[in-house]
Amino acid sequence: MKKILVVNVNWVGDVIFSTPVFKALKSSYPAASISCLAVPRVRDILESAPCLDEIIIYDEKGRHQTPWAKIKLILELRKKKFDVAFLLHRSLTRALLIFLAGIPVRVGYDTKKRGFLLTHRAEPLSDTAHRSDYYLGVIESFGIQVKDRSCELKVYDDARLFVEKLLNENGVTKNDFAVVINAGGNWDLKRWPKENFAKLADRLVEDFKAKVIISGAPKDVLLAGEIVSMARHKPVVLTGRTNLKQLAALLEKVNLVISNDSGPLHVANCVGTSVVGLFGPTRPEITGPRGKGRFRIIQNDVQCNQKPCYDLGCSDNVCMKSITVEQVVDEIRRFKN
Repeated sequence: MKKILVVNVNWVGDVIFSTPVFKALKSSYPAASISCLAVPRVRDILESAPCLDEIIIYDEKGRHQTPWAKIKLILELRKKKFDVAFLLHRSLTRALLIFLAGIPVRVGYDTKKRGFLLTHRAEPLSDTAHRSDYYLGVIESFGIQVKDRSCELKVYDDARLFVEKLLNENGVTKNDFAVVINAGGNWDLKRWPKENFAKLADRLVEDFKAKVIISGAPKDVLLAGEIVSMARHKPVVLTGRTNLKQLAALLEKVNLVISNDSGPLHVANCVGTSVVGLFGPTRPEITGPRGKGRFRIIQNDVQCNQKPCYDLGCSDNVCMKSITVEQVVDEIRRFKN
């Protein structure tokens, strides 16, 4: 096989979990060109993935929304003459796109009754399989050996220079014990209470003489401001001031990252930084870190009926509220020792 297409998933953390797929494909087919079809929001992460030669953007809610635009994309895929497509995404629409693109070998899970569009149906894994293993299961079903299951991201030198300048401008030096707290998350139930992050920021300064940095996307700016307003010692706020590549450089630069179960947690772990992960409604066996950095997970058993829990109407969020500031401080001490 000379040309391989991977049809990827839509969220940053999940795309990070897919990075071992590219490494395994390149190991099995070193002369092959490996392309990835994905949505715009994950482009920066894919550009940091090892062993990937081309990114093809499928803007399903933008420029590829109309039937004519989808036909144009199908024709573009046809011209590339891929030998095989591995569908990590479970979507019926994507399987149909790949079928219409005339790719002769199509491998994926038979989800959403799309099995008739596939030439090879992967055996389904259990519901408790790690997300990364779920994606690797697609290529393993095709007989590809996976020697390295770790998730990995590259950090670019220009991003490192940008972050070094940004930290210097905000009084953070290489001699500081620098800690990033990531208070955001793609849904509210995964978020530790903002008042706890504010108390933790103060404890980091008082107990560890740390320089505390709040990271996040532009949508997290308001949340960061609320945390700062409650903290006695004002953290450095870099929320909304980095793109994903620069965020990777920032998380690589600091000593420790404390985060909810979200993309930045996995970015930090993949670039080798120690992380403390705060888990509530999700399960670390399924979405826990898989990178090369050290990590500790805090999750309390609150006798909830179901984990993972996707009850977005939950009014209590007891699982995240049960994690105390003292628990997090204790884990930080273990890292420091």
